[in-house]
Amino acid sequence: MTTFAPEFKRFLYNFNAMTSKINTSKQFWLPVFFAFVLFFTFPATLPAQEHAIHDEHDTLIQTAEGVEDINAHPETKKEKMDITAVAFEHILDSHSWHLWGEGHDAVAISLPVILKGRNGISCFLSSEFHHDVHGTKVVEKNGERFVNFEDKIYYASETANGNGEFLELKENEKGEVEVLNEAPLDFSITKNVTQLFISVIVLVLLFSSVAKSYKKHGVTSAPKGKQSFLEPLIIFVRDDIAKDNIGRTYERFVPYLLSVFFLILLNNVFGLIPIGANLTGNIAFTLVLSAFTLIITNINGNKNYWSHIFLPHAPKAIWPILIPIEIVGILTKPFALMIRLFANMSAGHIIVISLIGLIFVFKTLFISPVSVAFALFIDVLECLVAFLQAYIFTMLTALFIGSAVAEHHEEEHGHGDEHVAEAKH
Repeated sequence: MTTFAPEFKRFLYNFNAMTSKINTSKQFWLPVFFAFVLFFTFPATLPAQEHAIHDEHDTLIQTAEGVEDINAHPETKKEKMDITAVAFEHILDSHSWHLWGEGHDAVAISLPVILKGRNGISCFLSSEFHHDVHGTKVVEKNGERFVNFEDKIYYASETANGNGEFLELKENEKGEVEVLNEAPLDFSITKNVTQLFISVIVLVLLFSSVAKSYKKHGVTSAPKGKQSFLEPLIIFVRDDIAKDNIGRTYERFVPYLLSVFFLILLNNVFGLIPIGANLTGNIAFTLVLSAFTLIITNINGNKNYWSHIFLPHAPKAIWPILIPIEIVGILTKPFALMIRLFANMSAGHIIVISLIGLIFVFKTLFISPVSVAFALFIDVLECLVAFLQAYIFTMLTALFIGSAVAEHHEEEHGHGDEHVAEAKH
């Protein structure tokens, strides 16, 4: 009994301590449990309550006014938000620079509309459409009538259809709506064109200022201000991209590589601003850049480059297979540049808009912490992608140019020097 008593007392002490911890945890976890249940049940019950209110309202309408078709009261039904339409509206080009608001209450910057029609050139501001993109507002200029449908301008029909649109529409086999009206040649200063002009002006002013500073203080003095930020990037493009991938003739291509790098980088950054234009996410912009790379690469291609394409170092029996592959390779390289930049920048914007749109899809603020947190994470990731895509485009451009200007005898001469050096040692 003398040995059992201390063990029993220790057991009672531990049991009392455990009981007190359990009671404390109950006091703490009980509110957390109810909050957890409320978080998941309230968003689910909210739509049900809304439907119940609408059903009760519809019943009152039927009892007061008789049996009536519920579709006669469209105001009792709320339209579902189309996240896809909102996302593409923000990343696609447009004839006005939208700032905020929707419909007639929208605030936007009017841009010039320049059309080449049947009667000549027609010029007017996009504000004459009154923010209409559904083909319901007709603008008459130079004896011709125009409408804006989904930010594309068409000739207006004589009369409106059942939806008030001055267009002839039909649905194809895929369920997509096609416009049968003809379209004039559009040379308008759109949102992306304006963004391009702004970025060019910023780059000219920025580098002119840096050039004047170098001219005044010399290239050997310590950089200050804008120089201290831009000089490492310029040296990086010159030494780590151009020199390493092109070789001894790299200096003649450095201006083009610097222009491409900073043009893409600046417009990537502008695209991260909520009201900014998605210029680098426009396939027409990336197409032009890749076309310049294609032209510069093939114009500067030497004899070794073209002989590798049309006289490959392989048995002549397989030349009919290799030569078409090499010719296709000339086009696939810039095509890869075009698609890579376009897809990466557009995808990031679509993901951010879709994450924010979850708040409006679920119609509850309880999803907002998760939605905003993930959107913020993607935004931070896009800041890295903005620099990374500018680097990748410039680096691959330098690599393609380097493969076109590389001399075969230089490689052999380099290997010969290595053998001579080994023999001397």
